[in-house]
Amino acid sequence: MLTVLSAVVAVACILATARRLAWAVAPTALDAGVLSEQLRARGDGTANALRAAALARPELGWERDLFEALGATDAAARDALVDEQLLELDWRVRRWSRVPRVCASIATSAGFLFASLALLRGLASPDADVNASLFSALNALAVGMAATSFCAAVHLRTRRLPAERFADAERLIESLRVGVGGAARQGDGGVPP
Repeated sequence: MLTVLSAVVAVACILATARRLAWAVAPTALDAGVLSEQLRARGDGTANALRAAALARPELGWERDLFEALGATDAAARDALVDEQLLELDWRVRRWSRVPRVCASIATSAGFLFASLALLRGLASPDADVNASLFSALNALAVGMAATSFCAAVHLRTRRLPAERFADAERLIESLRVGVGGAARQGDGGVPP
């Protein structure tokens, strides 16, 4: 029973940490790095086509808001709105950033707690079976340590991601300013840089 309780805590920690990993890896619907590479590679008209596609799809929340910000006619307002979208992206990438570390601590503590309880319960009975008590304690501890390993690995992996995602977004914004701005100079209805 104590191994099952340790497993419940471990699964809860793993699920919370997996959610953090998903948000860190894909904070937006589209990958900003891939978009900026494609915009630079394809050149003319791609930015405006991407803008039209993003504005038509409501599930592209951050991307749609970014294109709306880039569509502002006043340069100061446009810069402020783009900065607001960068702050939104920063929040999206960093949300739940402490969860893997906290979950690693919880999983370790729960594993040790349930292992200790299993030993105490097993050794407190008059017909104590040391091997069974030890086996139950090691099971509870192993489950907790496995969850700790997963949470620690996610924590280490997601520490670098905010800077990478932010750099990708900045490259995308620069590509969009160049692409949409070039179309504006040609009279295509785009936004000047």
